[in-house]
Amino acid sequence: MLTLYFGALRRLSRNVLLYLAAAALIGIAFDGGVFTVLFNLYLLRVGFGPEYIGQVNSAGLLAFAVASLPAGPLGARFGVRRLLILGLAVMGLCGLLAPVVNLVLPLGWAGATIVTLWSIMYTGMAFFFVNAVPFVMEIANDEERSQAFSLQTALISLFAFTGALLGGFLPRLFAGWLNVDLGDPAPYRLPLILAASVLFISIWIILRIRSNAPVAVPAPSTTEPVQAPPPLPQAEIQDRTPRRLFGQWASPVMVTVLLLSTVRFFQVGGIATSFTFFNVYMDTELLVAPEQIGIVAALGRLGGVFLALFTPVVIAKWGAANAVLFASAVSTFSLVPLALVPIPAVAGLGYFGVTAFASMRYPAFMFFCMTLVPANWRGTVAGMGEFFGGLSFALIAFIGGYMIAWAGFPVLFLTGAFLTLIGTVLFYFWYMAPARSKTLSDPLPSNPAP
Repeated sequence: MLTLYFGALRRLSRNVLLYLAAAALIGIAFDGGVFTVLFNLYLLRVGFGPEYIGQVNSAGLLAFAVASLPAGPLGARFGVRRLLILGLAVMGLCGLLAPVVNLVLPLGWAGATIVTLWSIMYTGMAFFFVNAVPFVMEIANDEERSQAFSLQTALISLFAFTGALLGGFLPRLFAGWLNVDLGDPAPYRLPLILAASVLFISIWIILRIRSNAPVAVPAPSTTEPVQAPPPLPQAEIQDRTPRRLFGQWASPVMVTVLLLSTVRFFQVGGIATSFTFFNVYMDTELLVAPEQIGIVAALGRLGGVFLALFTPVVIAKWGAANAVLFASAVSTFSLVPLALVPIPAVAGLGYFGVTAFASMRYPAFMFFCMTLVPANWRGTVAGMGEFFGGLSFALIAFIGGYMIAWAGFPVLFLTGAFLTLIGTVLFYFWYMAPARSKTLSDPLPSNPAP
């Protein structure tokens, strides 16, 4: 399988390869890499507790959700490549500043400043990821698109594996160099600064993408009808058409966007709980060393590499909907041992399942969404999906810190499992249950009637 994918990687266009390289570096720094492993641990060493960690993560994720709504229209107005560069620059600058503000400000002021910087940083992240979806659809041809999405997820996971390993081992290395123990924030601060600096390499790579990157599509002949894209290979649903669900005022495409966004909101509940609080749980409850936390996080990302690469095969054989359903179900049940068995190895196995299978669910879901809606709605779908996903993350992060204080980590992880289960059931109910007549899984026309 790897041989086939490396062959496919070589056949991709230069611009797609450059984009994938830029996106992969985000994995080292933020998306599963150094910041994911170390930032919460850094906040604990500075003197903040789980409640504050939940507030910081919630503020950033809420900013991500809100910024996702205008990110798509802004990309359409000013160009998606410019928004990608702006997002990376904002992420890099805020990532450099967040670990150092406590050096010049008292704890209270430092806490408020970190929340602000974290929110701005996630705004930049929203600009990047929302505009990345239509950008990939522009620069990749029809045969490349499913592989481009899966390769992006795989490369981010692969580089996140590297970043997580570095994030686990660098604190002990810097602690020895600085002659301090691992309870001091300095050994965590320096790796965070190095990680944020990597994003400026991504900016340089994006700048090297030629302005004529989008693939030109020949105009259709006036004598030949324009063919709609073929539907995804999935089962029809029951007779619950948009107008039966929402009334005569609702256009099919608007309802489709809302349904997909609702599924996204619930599906990410499980990954939100583990992604935000797993390192805090391992550090404070199970007393696991930072390097071991990094290894577990890295293994989860490494598993995600193989599952992301395998996703197009699953889509081709069983359909995107089945891939989404299977990955969501595995993520749901992986949270159960994480919640109920307070043993580091078992908790790590649960985290592995949640993280690795998220790397299958995300590209399959994105491919499902992008194929289901017309081209002129893809940016809106991406923005709404990131808004609802970010909103779910934000609510879990905010409530989770207090939930830990009141009821403990098991209740938090079980809540995440329940939310993911809801998203899985809704996806099946709306897009996979046997149909009597009309289906919501048919591609919509480019200009749907109101």
